[in-house]
Amino acid sequence: MSAQPQYQRSNLDPAAIAQLDQHDFAALTEPHRRELQVHCYRMLGSIHDAEDMVQETFLRAWLRRETFEGRASFRAWLYKIASNVCLDALDKRPRRVLPMSRRPPASTDDPIPPPLSEPIWLEPFPDELLAPEEASPEARISAQENITLAFIAALHLLPPRQRAVLILRDVLDWQANEVADLLNLSVPAVKSALHRARTTLTTHYPSGIESNIKHLADKTMQPQLERYVTAWQSADVNMLLSLLTEEATFSMPPIPVWYRGRADIGWLFTARLFTNRAQGRWRLLPSLPANHQITFGLYQRDENDQRYHVYGVQVLRFKADQIAEIITFRTPTLASYFKLPSILTD
Repeated sequence: MSAQPQYQRSNLDPAAIAQLDQHDFAALTEPHRRELQVHCYRMLGSIHDAEDMVQETFLRAWLRRETFEGRASFRAWLYKIASNVCLDALDKRPRRVLPMSRRPPASTDDPIPPPLSEPIWLEPFPDELLAPEEASPEARISAQENITLAFIAALHLLPPRQRAVLILRDVLDWQANEVADLLNLSVPAVKSALHRARTTLTTHYPSGIESNIKHLADKTMQPQLERYVTAWQSADVNMLLSLLTEEATFSMPPIPVWYRGRADIGWLFTARLFTNRAQGRWRLLPSLPANHQITFGLYQRDENDQRYHVYGVQVLRFKADQIAEIITFRTPTLASYFKLPSILTD
């Protein structure tokens, strides 16, 4: 018989937890998987890494279950393990970024460099995998902003421990003494780290940057989105540019460069993406949203078999009713997280 119902309380008996078998311990930890995965994603910027870190968290929790003392909640104990798992991982790998964080915008005179295939790029996160309170349509805008790509990119400019402090204090709303206990810091050290993190974040993530979050379900957006799809599929550069803000940005990680403004984006599409009879080369498929942003699967026609193969996952950011940012993550393996087929049959 499973022991899960017995331990669905805020204060769990440490002695009883220490006696659980592996099956019942897994039943106790599993309800926390989604929120821990989001936490690890915020820390690491990769859905692939986040999955691995949650598995490592559950393994460490099982192996060290006798160390749960009950002074804090079982959930807080899991967060402590997850945070330290992530900090250990961050000691051994480079931070993940978007092209905009690495260099100034490219110009039409710059050659397009080859892709950088190292694991240095942020990845999108499907809304479907968010914890229920963060995925709720009724969630406050501030809660929605805390998962957007612009926020995640700014977050990853922080040193790992500052990042952890800011996530725990400002995103998860933990108290300073709780964060100090979780990260083995003093309360003054937590307050100092939080102050430095907030200062950096204010510089790179101005308040309200994501205050106009759009969704595919928003019927007022349908005409714009239909034109956007048509522009790609018909290779119509002018139509595409008409949907962009004047200072829109475009990037395609792992290609390390990015472009700003209609003129330079227009050059890129004319010279590269929509060149040589490009009508019908691209297909867009509406996807599950990522990071509370409108998302498409981008497909490219293979000239050999004439089928459309997944090229990447495309995430849009809006300003009013115009597109302010297009990021195409050229990582076909992301498609499965968004329930996108690898090949379009139609």
